[in-house]
Amino acid sequence: MKIVRRELETEIRRAARAFGAVILTGPRRAGKTFLLQRAFPRASYHLLEDPDVLSRIRTDPRGWIESVSTPAILDEVQNAPELFAYVRTRIDSSKRKRGQWFLTGSQDLSLMQGVTESMAGRAAVFSLLPFSQREVGSWRLPVGGFPEAALRPRGAKVWFNSYIQTYLERDVRSLRAVKDLSTFRRFLAILASRHGQILNKSDLAAPLGVSVPTITEWVGVLETTGHVALVPPFFENFGKRLIRSPKLYWLDSGLVCFLLRIETERQLEESPFAGPIFEGFLASEIIKSQINRGRAREIYFFRDEQGLEVDFLVPASGGRLLLIEAKWSRTVFPEMARPLLRLKSAMRGRKAQGMIVHRRARLAPDISVVAPGVRALPVEDFLSGL
Repeated sequence: MKIVRRELETEIRRAARAFGAVILTGPRRAGKTFLLQRAFPRASYHLLEDPDVLSRIRTDPRGWIESVSTPAILDEVQNAPELFAYVRTRIDSSKRKRGQWFLTGSQDLSLMQGVTESMAGRAAVFSLLPFSQREVGSWRLPVGGFPEAALRPRGAKVWFNSYIQTYLERDVRSLRAVKDLSTFRRFLAILASRHGQILNKSDLAAPLGVSVPTITEWVGVLETTGHVALVPPFFENFGKRLIRSPKLYWLDSGLVCFLLRIETERQLEESPFAGPIFEGFLASEIIKSQINRGRAREIYFFRDEQGLEVDFLVPASGGRLLLIEAKWSRTVFPEMARPLLRLKSAMRGRKAQGMIVHRRARLAPDISVVAPGVRALPVEDFLSGL
């Protein structure tokens, strides 16, 4: 199997030279364990899903942690949150040593609670998402970026079906009391059909016959486990009445395509979901670029009550703000720049750069300037510059 070097590896190596522990979260099967074992090949490895290991920890957590040779990788550490206090003790007993503990977890909620209570100031925290387009060099939206699907695309359908059954449903059941898995799977399918839309919990609850608080919990679980992102509206008013609810995006195009029963590029071309899937892919790539560089996740959208909408607003260097429209089309028309120009004019001196990100034309030359202050970029060129 092809080995893909992860962009986050540089940041993790740097953090290991400054902190006693590094914590790596993210969805299951995103490659967390492989990344840490590749970056720190001398570290001992301990899987905390092994029943025998968990039994020893439950019986004698101090004895178990003292038997671990460092540096050490503790995989899926959320299964043994009692270890945080003992890891903290070992870090404090050898404060000059750095990069001794590497902890992974697929459930940010319980993991971050342990970090807050026991590891504050002692650990650097990172999140790893599936492959980015920059990491693999090419992209197939129906396959996505989970390593096992991306590197073996012919088996992607079987892999995604297994992933939902084995991982998603298990994580959800362990985090929240989900008694009816068939209803939850219907929820996943309906949520996939709302990809790229304003989150409307009542609209999701009604066809499923569940309460709005239940939808809130289920969406929270998917966000916690790194499968969806809620993109908030931009916080500056510009004198307009704004939509307050977030937009929801699935973070892996392959997973959302599977839930929408889109298996091939041709089916995607013919699908009414092609535009939202492309838009979500762009959102995911922006988020991956930010977190892979150790930066805060900063991505917003804009929509006011008069109908002015811009897909993404992303803070950039020099105080600039990138205004981005995602277009599935290979053809760029000047009228596509109108929302960007209207929003720029409302910013009253704020530095803003408009971009229309689109699919590359196969035969015609790319158009670079659509309107004053608005560029058109093929998606590959945009991503290479992130």
